[in-house]
Amino acid sequence: MKVLITGSNGQVGSCLVKQLQNCTNTEILAVDRTELDITSKSDVIKIVDEFKPNIIINAAAHTAVDKAETEIELSFSINRDGPLYLAQAAENIGAALLHISTDYVFAGDKEGTYSETDTVDPQGVYGTSKLAGEIAVLEACSRTIILRTAWVFGEKGNNFVKTMLRLAQQRNELSIVDDQFGGPTYAGDIAGALIIIAKNIMIQGADFDSSKYGIYHFSGFPHTSWCGFAQKIFNKAVEQGVLNKAPLVKGINTADYPTPAKRPANSKLDTKKIIEIFSVQVSDWERALNKLSNYQ
Repeated sequence: MKVLITGSNGQVGSCLVKQLQNCTNTEILAVDRTELDITSKSDVIKIVDEFKPNIIINAAAHTAVDKAETEIELSFSINRDGPLYLAQAAENIGAALLHISTDYVFAGDKEGTYSETDTVDPQGVYGTSKLAGEIAVLEACSRTIILRTAWVFGEKGNNFVKTMLRLAQQRNELSIVDDQFGGPTYAGDIAGALIIIAKNIMIQGADFDSSKYGIYHFSGFPHTSWCGFAQKIFNKAVEQGVLNKAPLVKGINTADYPTPAKRPANSKLDTKKIIEIFSVQVSDWERALNKLSNYQ
């Protein structure tokens, strides 16, 4: 298996590199944005034609949700155009493209969980650009799998867990949004899910059922609020000696914490499809907090 990983220094990309290095008969080409600008069509074509991967995993994205509201052109360049060029290059050589997307493609106002077939209705530039990327790759590459996920955290990069640990060392009391709900998702589990899918595609080869291509949801369980997530982080940190004591956590409403971009009130994703088709287990985010010293 030859795997091209873009965004290799990001939260998911770094986990992909680490896990794939332990896979036998696997050749990896891992590139970050300094080594491959995915928004350059000629650069994408060149590297794909030279390496000739069986699988391309696109972990590159413009994920700064609030900045995206003003960095519109940049957001669409990275989240739509770059994935399109990767999809076109993959199609040209018969490779499969695994592409990471987001809960932000939904309005976030539904009761219950979002399934893959629910109506999309992004509320900001980030979600709109990611949805445009989904449409682009599905149209350009017949062997595309999109993995929508939410509330990603890991040992590398900026994320909610690291922010909470830092703030807990600076303040005795924190106000955290308590009316947005979702499933925190460990980056290492996203990487593991993508690798399981890639191996399925490679092992089955020409026998791989083409109906399995398409969109899948993968996120953590149990569902919680940002406030509940923070409380769990602090409790685990105290247990592990990462924090001397947990700050007092006060739950607030979204209206009390205005941001440039609107956040989905409901980011809960239904993961039954990926479990049924690829036997992938949902992300156990509480287990992923058992080594919080790695997040500092």
